[in-house]
Amino acid sequence: MRGVKGSGTMKYDKPVLYNLLLPFWVLIFVPSWLWLILIPLNYLLDRIVLRWSLGDMPDRGLFCRRHTWKLCLVGFMGDIVGAVFMVAALFLTALPGALHEKTAHPLLDKITYGVGFNPFSNILSFVIVLAAIFLAGLIIYLIDKALLIKVGLSLEQAKKSALRIALITAPYLFLFPSSILYEGSEFIL
Repeated sequence: MRGVKGSGTMKYDKPVLYNLLLPFWVLIFVPSWLWLILIPLNYLLDRIVLRWSLGDMPDRGLFCRRHTWKLCLVGFMGDIVGAVFMVAALFLTALPGALHEKTAHPLLDKITYGVGFNPFSNILSFVIVLAAIFLAGLIIYLIDKALLIKVGLSLEQAKKSALRIALITAPYLFLFPSSILYEGSEFIL
């Protein structure tokens, strides 16, 4: 704050606070009351998909009770990997403009906006977000398959269950255009 010279007393300018606009998918990783809803819903979805994928397996209810929480943790880990991929894409596309404004390419600005706020705004942003979803799904599939084999499922059953879980629980929320939430707000990237 700058001091303003006046009649012998020092006055200060009022601080200005600006809004912080984040992509919607980032808010999921910030601890909040939202977790009280998301964690049980994610667990429930994983359990339903696992139970469905096990078919007529005897003791599938007991199997689900014992192992769904592990698959749920793997799902969160996959989501985090996908989010890190998207944050890296945001930084890599925003970095040239942050370092040298004159060398920033308008396409990079569009990609940065698209990855962060509206993946449907251009094809490159859409592809980056789809790649993040694919990466998260792949992580979920590979680790779930290994986990399910380790706990006693056959290779064929583990592949089937892991594939269904990965396809259904991949972080499709990454595609949500956060710009809808900020409609009417003016912001510059």
